[in-house]
Amino acid sequence: MSAERRLRLTPDERREQLIAIGVNFLAEHTLDELTMEALAQRAGVSRPLLFHYFDTRQGMHLAVVATARDSLLLATEPRPELPPRERIEDTLLRIAEFVQQHQGTFHSLVRGIASGDSAVRRVVDESRERNAERLVEAFTELGAPDSPALRIALRAWVSFTEETLISLLVERDASPADVVRFLLGTIDGVVGAAGELRV
Repeated sequence: MSAERRLRLTPDERREQLIAIGVNFLAEHTLDELTMEALAQRAGVSRPLLFHYFDTRQGMHLAVVATARDSLLLATEPRPELPPRERIEDTLLRIAEFVQQHQGTFHSLVRGIASGDSAVRRVVDESRERNAERLVEAFTELGAPDSPALRIALRAWVSFTEETLISLLVERDASPADVVRFLLGTIDGVVGAAGELRV
């Protein structure tokens, strides 16, 4: 018996352990491949135990995706002491570095969930909304009007950024600094165009 299985954990600790194993699974597999059977095998536990903690496969997916999302948001929390322009660049660089270090998981979340369960998609969409809100806060500090057009534009730019990170960082092994320079070159145009749109 392994040391991991000999540990006596509280129910909450065991659930957190199972979720962490599920997040690690996404580094090598898509979310669709994360079945109760796959997680039970990797964790060395029975399927009934997983149903005890998560009720359904969807419940397991929601817990795993929410944890992966929260890890990204926590690791890339903007530094409020920086001026807005530097804060945007610093946050983008830390996002790019996070993606470089967790390529498989990020790819699974962005690409693997596109056609998946609507409840799971909402969890990922919450991270996009939060990242868009961070940008709105920075650009309104820089003088951009907080308008529906700005929010729509920045929400779309976040999705564009996710695809850029996958295409350049994950699939073409570009450097985080180069990717960030490219992204910074696009965002001002998006914000400027939003300022000319009356909605």
